Amino acid sequence: MKILVTVKRIPDPDEPLKFSGGVLDTSAVKWVPNTFDEYAMETALRLAEHVGGSQRLAEVIVMSICPAGQRQHVTQFLAMGGDRAVVVDHDDRALDAQTVAEAIAAVWKRESCDLLIAGKLAQDMEGNEVAQRAAALLGLPQATFAATVAWDREAGSLTVGREVDDGVESKKIPLPAVVSVDLRVVLPHSVKNGATPDDHAYQEGPRLASLRGITMAKRKKVDVVSLADLGVEAKNTSPIVHAEPPPPRPPGQIVESVDELVEKLATEAKVL
Repeated sequence: MKILVTVKRIPDPDEPLKFSGGVLDTSAVKWVPNTFDEYAMETALRLAEHVGGSQRLAEVIVMSICPAGQRQHVTQFLAMGGDRAVVVDHDDRALDAQTVAEAIAAVWKRESCDLLIAGKLAQDMEGNEVAQRAAALLGLPQATFAATVAWDREAGSLTVGREVDDGVESKKIPLPAVVSVDLRVVLPHSVKNGATPDDHAYQEGPRLASLRGITMAKRKKVDVVSLADLGVEAKNTSPIVHAEPPPPRPPGQIVESVDELVEKLATEAKVL
């Protein structure tokens, strides 16, 4: 099986952002991997590896749209355990969600993949639409916000658990398919592949790249293609027209009693 994992770089959310002329200034920003894409990568690796055995069950292909000089995140995902990568040489910030989905669909077809795994959203824009758009373009079944994933290799299907308001909803989808994952998918027992013992407990969270993994990542194959190579037109129908930081929060207040607190919540904060 071939698993395609889509990954993205984002401005470090722990660093303050700078704005200039109504746009976000990224000239000196520190780029880091999107956290939900790390969850997607960990999911793919747990499906692909046979803990206690020597046979790998799937090939994991990393895909990213990014310009030259800003591809360190691709190396990191390869160091986590990805087998190879496909990089689309373009600034993803200049593309809309539909164009990104078209590029993903084109790479999927080019690589003849069986499963697309994506993070549920990108932290920089809070966008939650690319995986769904790709599934529609490819005509594939999809399961979004996956908290658990179980692969039935004999049946060629996945059972995906999704957290909903009143519990957990399970969906069974045939392969090939598209899955987007939520944060609980990296709990110790969230992913099962039918080969690794079901009681095997992974370390919670996405794995860290080891020094050996980083060294090996630099030797792994990375195919660089253009949008034109994929037959995709570069377009952006939803550009950012203006951006500015939120207003500073007013200082907090100290109240002398519960009655005063309730009064202020009702008359000043207007939340009661």
